[in-house]
Amino acid sequence: MSAEPKLEALLERDGFLIYKTRGVSMRPLLKEGRDLVTIRTFEGRLKKYDVPLYRRKSGGYLLHRIIGVKDDHYVIRGDNTFVKEHVPDKELVGVLVAFKRKGKDCTVDSRGYRLYAKVWNFIYPVRWLAHKCRRFCGRIKRAIQGRSKG
Repeated sequence: MSAEPKLEALLERDGFLIYKTRGVSMRPLLKEGRDLVTIRTFEGRLKKYDVPLYRRKSGGYLLHRIIGVKDDHYVIRGDNTFVKEHVPDKELVGVLVAFKRKGKDCTVDSRGYRLYAKVWNFIYPVRWLAHKCRRFCGRIKRAIQGRSKG
């Protein structure tokens, strides 16, 4: 049995799980290998800005923020990503309720966290534009460097 199914089994058995984050998709909120997250089971529908743990069709798990709630699915995006995913209800296995960031405990009910979630989502268009500009400038730089070598 791989480590992935054990995650869901632990969540089902205990009602919660705590683990260190992996990956960069939820930066700047969560940093890989540094921060601990607490995931709990849930009932009913989640709401905008909740951060569910969900299982992809490939079997891997992701922790991303809900940016839209539809009748039969959620629109989800990582804080450090620019691609929306449409995730059916049945793929959600838990929801973020707390995390330890830089050694400091925080719950998703705290005023600071709620403000972060709303502001970070609100400034998405600016972040997306900055991302596109960085990529464009990188292409120009590589093109200029390529010509100067040739």
